[in-house]
Amino acid sequence: MKPLDKDIILSQFTQRFGGPAAWVVRAPGRVNLIGEHTDYNDGFVLPLAIDRAVWIALRRRPDHRVAVYSVDYRQDGAFDLDRLENEKSGWLEYVKGTAWSLEESGLRLAGWEGVLQGDVPLGAGLSSSAALEMAAARAFTAAAELPWDPKPMALLGQKAENRWVGVNCGIMDQLISAAGKADHALLIDCRSLETEAVPFPPGTAVAVLDTSTRRGLVDSAYNERRAQCEAAARFFQVKALRDVTRQRFDREADGLDDVTRRRARHVIGENDRTVEAADAMRRGDAALLGQLMNQSHESLRDDYEVSNDALNVMVECARRHPGCFGARMTGAGFGGCAVALIDAQAAADFVQRTADAYEKQTGLHSAVYVCRATNGAEVV
Repeated sequence: MKPLDKDIILSQFTQRFGGPAAWVVRAPGRVNLIGEHTDYNDGFVLPLAIDRAVWIALRRRPDHRVAVYSVDYRQDGAFDLDRLENEKSGWLEYVKGTAWSLEESGLRLAGWEGVLQGDVPLGAGLSSSAALEMAAARAFTAAAELPWDPKPMALLGQKAENRWVGVNCGIMDQLISAAGKADHALLIDCRSLETEAVPFPPGTAVAVLDTSTRRGLVDSAYNERRAQCEAAARFFQVKALRDVTRQRFDREADGLDDVTRRRARHVIGENDRTVEAADAMRRGDAALLGQLMNQSHESLRDDYEVSNDALNVMVECARRHPGCFGARMTGAGFGGCAVALIDAQAAADFVQRTADAYEKQTGLHSAVYVCRATNGAEVV
């Protein structure tokens, strides 16, 4: 599918409202290069904002109503900023919840009407929900002529998803959607929220490999893994597994049961791998970055046990290509996408051969596409 652009969303607005939009905003989805299931352990993650995004074309209204048309769902949605109620109305609650969170923080919002459209694949683990929240936040700040500060806005988007939508997510998705930088990944310290943009090794590209399987068991498995990590942190008498070094783990982990020990080993090792990966990127070392991604997948598959057959096959197919430096599952697991670091010159051949090999082994048609790292939420 061709990525959306400004002209497409402006045309949709004109068709719907019979006149020009005052602003167009976009907020990207993301893929996490490395650093999986570390965010809720106060650890490190290394995502990039991708060139798949949620777009909103809008203009201000004279009242306090928000009226939005979703092109993707072919639905109108509207609400009054002075009387916000959670009506469990699907996609609109992400917009409404963002308004609630912004108003809760003391911001005075203005009404607007707009058209919303996205090309972040739904359910693939590329954070379409965070992209929608950050696009909505960017729209509200534009309409009310409020300043945009990515980190506080990311926290307000996370609050909307946690407390309005009811999904207990970490901060990574909203923060990379708000603060991404073109041609860079973003090393995020999930405890301090400090960020550092790190450049990709020269001549490399990132491929997202959608297995066409959608994530099952994620909520129960996520809650179970989170509880196991908290139990391990209590064993080590620390706030979070972020505070346990590999050396201490090796000395003391025999006191844990087998399952909890493997969960903790993944998180502690993954934090180290993520910091090493950022260092490899600074030095332009694509080979080492690829090796660390491979190690991450093995750890997620064997110790954290959140992969599945489709993801494992996709990763194997990607790694067989000579232009692939490394590949791993990405996201919560149990379906969705893998990510690969590849030689940019081999991108077209990689896409074709990997997709063909995956379909031959599984019978499933996959979507494999090369992504460009983009800026976070912005007025365009």
